Amino acid sequence: MHVLLVEDDELVASGLIAGLELHGFVVDWVSRGRQADQALGLFTADAVILDLGLPDVDGLSMLRKWRGEGNDVPILILTARDALDERIVGLEAGGDDYVLKPFELDELAARLHALVRRAAGRAVSEIVHGDLVLRPSKGEVLLGDHPVALSRRELTLLEKFLNARGAVLTEEQLKDSLYGMAADVESNALNVHIYHLRRKLGRELIETVRGVGFRLGPPLAASEDSAV
Repeated sequence: MHVLLVEDDELVASGLIAGLELHGFVVDWVSRGRQADQALGLFTADAVILDLGLPDVDGLSMLRKWRGEGNDVPILILTARDALDERIVGLEAGGDDYVLKPFELDELAARLHALVRRAAGRAVSEIVHGDLVLRPSKGEVLLGDHPVALSRRELTLLEKFLNARGAVLTEEQLKDSLYGMAADVESNALNVHIYHLRRKLGRELIETVRGVGFRLGPPLAASEDSAV
């Protein structure tokens, strides 16, 4: 999962980045509201962690601006503002969840997974696609009754396809999820990850839409063309 972190406290941000990366997230960090606005114009994030106390603009103003522009990215508000009316204003402005500082990292990660799950129209954490089962928060994959070992980026890619529910994803969208704003990405890196997913879970898992991108294939059966 690709997360945009908008937080002006460098110490808090560095701790969040390290912790979330251990949970398998791809994190891009900006410390200003205007930087966040630019970032969301450059790439597609799966979720945003937004601190309200930004030095250049009010976080609530940014939130209202994004929602007014039709940006429906899941947004988790992270702030020290603990008054009830502050929380209500944040949620009514378009925030999807609200976490107070200080916080537990495991809870924050779980809330991010829940936000993305709800955005994808799912009520439960486990994603089932035929005989394929993904448990994103645990990083577990089963094909039939057999566990399948995937790398962190393969897990991220698989979750992206499953959450898209058959929609075509462009190469840029997929690279954003895997690498964020990283500039030193090899040109064939995405194709390598897709190759490994097909090898481990079956060639029909991911369909190529020529000239456009890729999409999830039909539900898998454990016996179909997979090397588990």
